[in-house]
Amino acid sequence: MSAEVADRIAREWDALGVRGSFLARNIDTGEELGFAVDVPVPLASVVKVPLALVVLDRVAAGALDPARPVTHVPSAGSAGPAGLAAFRHPVTLAVGDLLLMMLSVSDNAAADLLLDLVPVPEVDERLRAWDCADLRVRHRLHHMYDCAAGASGHDFSLALELAVRDERAGRYTIETLDPAHASTGTAGALVSLLERVWRDEIADPAATAELRRLMGLQVFAHRMVSELRADSLRYSGKTGSFLHLRHEIGVVEADSGDRVALAALTRADRRAVLAPDIDLAIGVAARRAFEALRS
Repeated sequence: MSAEVADRIAREWDALGVRGSFLARNIDTGEELGFAVDVPVPLASVVKVPLALVVLDRVAAGALDPARPVTHVPSAGSAGPAGLAAFRHPVTLAVGDLLLMMLSVSDNAAADLLLDLVPVPEVDERLRAWDCADLRVRHRLHHMYDCAAGASGHDFSLALELAVRDERAGRYTIETLDPAHASTGTAGALVSLLERVWRDEIADPAATAELRRLMGLQVFAHRMVSELRADSLRYSGKTGSFLHLRHEIGVVEADSGDRVALAALTRADRRAVLAPDIDLAIGVAARRAFEALRS
């Protein structure tokens, strides 16, 4: 049954012109289904989940005060459509609120402000210490936009065209789409991270508890959770979008006690900023996987 569900999802994605990886795992039984689970993929904003865990672990250890004020100056901030990245005037927020902005509305500027406090090498090193070898954090969020702008002359329509063309050719004009240089992860590594977070088997339990709470506040419901709306279900997740990348990871919890961790990492073979059919396909995949893995 599980293999049949995974095969059906893969066929449907292929028919849409989507390459990708998918994994769903019942956190309590270990039963899982998926495909291409060990393929490293640029994470885009999904990288904010391991970043948040490292920051929250430092908070739990007393090495970083969640009330510490941090000032965002737009002229020095990161690109992005939401949160501080869209602000036009300076603003000061606490570290705890930067975490909220980063995970709830996928705020790139908030992420880079946190990386000022916990630098990229430290985040990556901490993941190594936690035995997360297939998760790599290699750059700030703004670096994605810098690389795309540099390759396209600040024409993001051209950057999208380059991303799709290179995906077909297996080359990388934009450095942060190259798994050798990007912040990357596999579906298997991401689901394992979520499983350890939900089971309090990584970092400080206070950090994992807060990460679960913050992921439950994500405002975006157009992908994985689109087919999982019910009073009896709770969803905590994080999207990741950049050029032709459309990702989401998350955990579905049912009143019955079922808990399923999911990762959908996709690369579209089309020049489209909006692709609601792909978003829906991710949601359908999540629903089918959840239904197949319920105990």
